[in-house]
Amino acid sequence: MKKKATKITSIILVVCLALCLLAGAALLGINAYVVNWSKNWILSPEDAAKLTGADCILVLGCQVKAGGVPSHMLEDRLRRSVELFQAGAAPKLLMSGDHGTADYNEVGAMKQYALDAGIGSSDVFMDHAGFSTYESMYRAKEIFGVKKLVIVTQQYHLYRAVYIAHALGMEAYGVACDYRSYSGQTARDIREILARNKDFLTGILKPQPTYLGPTVPISGDGDVTND
Repeated sequence: MKKKATKITSIILVVCLALCLLAGAALLGINAYVVNWSKNWILSPEDAAKLTGADCILVLGCQVKAGGVPSHMLEDRLRRSVELFQAGAAPKLLMSGDHGTADYNEVGAMKQYALDAGIGSSDVFMDHAGFSTYESMYRAKEIFGVKKLVIVTQQYHLYRAVYIAHALGMEAYGVACDYRSYSGQTARDIREILARNKDFLTGILKPQPTYLGPTVPISGDGDVTND
């Protein structure tokens, strides 16, 4: 009986190990697919400025510190977006981030940065319910009517953002904004593997975001999105 129990235990362990290896291979395979597919749509700032027909430059939100001060990652996204706007990559900016509570407002800080850089308020839209990369892309299409866009975020994040946008039916190009090194990047890179797998599935299933709402054409006046 003892030998039989040991044999069964060994079989179970082998099966579990095989399943773990298969799961790991699937995770890494999907991650590689998303990265390799998306890199064809990632441009240099110079090439992005030569695009025609883009509806907007979409800036993905990130942490805002006390007093509405953008974190380094967000500051670099905003810096790049202003440069692209001024170079003529698109006629509008769409700031998409978390404004889920009254005392935390990513998009307000993002718009203020653009205004301080001399961009007209009517050219800067705010998506107050961009709670995730997927929701930002979904709402860009369904709420703001975006069909062609330039996405700005850090390189590691850009692959997934571009992939989601295409999965939802938009023509999306990405421009990275890595002006510096960021602390904690190794942990982000690891988490991003899981996030790419998650959004590979959401790109197939296309669930609705937390909020939808009335349409706000990106071709109109950005001030209608002000608080």
